[in-house]
Amino acid sequence: MRLDSIGSLVVALCHVSLAAAKRCGTIPPRPVITPGPYDTGMAMPHSPPRDVNRYCHVSQARGRDRDDAPHILRALQECNNGGTIVFDKSYLIGSPLDLTFLKHVDLVITGSIAFDDSDVYYWQNNSFKYTFQNQSVFWKIGGEDVNVYGDLSLEEGKSVIDGKGEAYWEAVQNDSSLLRPMLFALDGMKGATMSNLRMRNPPNWFNIIANSSDIIISNMDLRAKSLKGTKIANSDGWDTYKSDRVVIQDSYINNSDDCVSFKPNSTNVVIQNLECIGSHGISIGSIGQYPNETDIIENLYIYNISMTNASDFARIKVWPGIETDFQTHLAGGGGTGYVRNVTYDLLHSINNDRAITITQCYGQSNETLCNEYPANLTIEDVTMKNIYGTTSAKLDPEAGTLVCSAPDRCSNIRVENITVTVPSGEPPIYECRNMDNSLLQLTCIEEPADEDRDTSQG
Repeated sequence: MRLDSIGSLVVALCHVSLAAAKRCGTIPPRPVITPGPYDTGMAMPHSPPRDVNRYCHVSQARGRDRDDAPHILRALQECNNGGTIVFDKSYLIGSPLDLTFLKHVDLVITGSIAFDDSDVYYWQNNSFKYTFQNQSVFWKIGGEDVNVYGDLSLEEGKSVIDGKGEAYWEAVQNDSSLLRPMLFALDGMKGATMSNLRMRNPPNWFNIIANSSDIIISNMDLRAKSLKGTKIANSDGWDTYKSDRVVIQDSYINNSDDCVSFKPNSTNVVIQNLECIGSHGISIGSIGQYPNETDIIENLYIYNISMTNASDFARIKVWPGIETDFQTHLAGGGGTGYVRNVTYDLLHSINNDRAITITQCYGQSNETLCNEYPANLTIEDVTMKNIYGTTSAKLDPEAGTLVCSAPDRCSNIRVENITVTVPSGEPPIYECRNMDNSLLQLTCIEEPADEDRDTSQG
């Protein structure tokens, strides 16, 4: 994975006119992306048109040890601050890219971008690291006023970012300590859209939106699929982290972990019009993982979601009030903070194990420990309403769990108009503990069904 010398011409600049630029390759116009039907309560920043005389087409590297990363970096430097960078070929990235300097640029991906999987341990040592849950990423994009988009009318294999995750999924079966990079990071971004792209087979999560604000994600197609029957490790669709005013909408996600997850300090986020398959739900958390840290999740609206063949649907997962070992390189519990002002509305459940999940014993199989050390983090002002469809037979007749670790940890949690059915045809029941049952339009029981507690990462 040696850095390839610049060698061949990296950037082809089309400097005459828009017509001349388009002769360099078919360039779809920038999509007009607006939040709908809900927004974050504030208008997104205006993104002015780009200079029609500044198009940078990224060239491919040559040679046996191919790495297109230097070519990509050069193109972005050339057309930064007003231009359009065009990825219209097949690119292979073999070294990390810090692209957090961008301003007033569009990135148009009509070709393909993949990451070299010949040595998974290279990326363990050379990717960009996050202390949160030992995450890392191949590349990160940040700055101000950036639009990343493709064209989903092109055939499969075009307008795609591919993590080539199979090699990592295989490796982690034998080495659980392997740190696998996420596919894409918006990090330190103020004002951006990402739309009309395919994403395939991330080694870890698909996306993280970190330290960012005023972000719209729309019309995306995310799929994680093993061609060898390998267990897919993680593959969250989107995780928001330390970010404000984010909209994710109108997209398809087929994966093996959270469809969307709100990690610590996610505020003013709207998730709407998604189709999720095979996931762990639309999840708040996990939160409260790190002692002496305060996690805030506030002002979320989740609307019009279809969820199929998942473990959970509407989900809140909080660590217990004491730190204990959890997995290799990962411990959890003891953090503080709160979840406040959250609405789940119009959810279609199709064969999911649970329609609703609230736990403050996340990551622990020892429930006695959770009772002894209740969560330090509170949950308040949460509404889950208009949930319909079916659950799977796994826990029948139980359709969900709403369990807080102590009576004073949860307040004003309301569940309304739930018409979810279970396969047996019996009335669905829900495990409810330390809740105000008068606010729950459910049939509650105290004892849980015989089940395995979820101790997966995240």
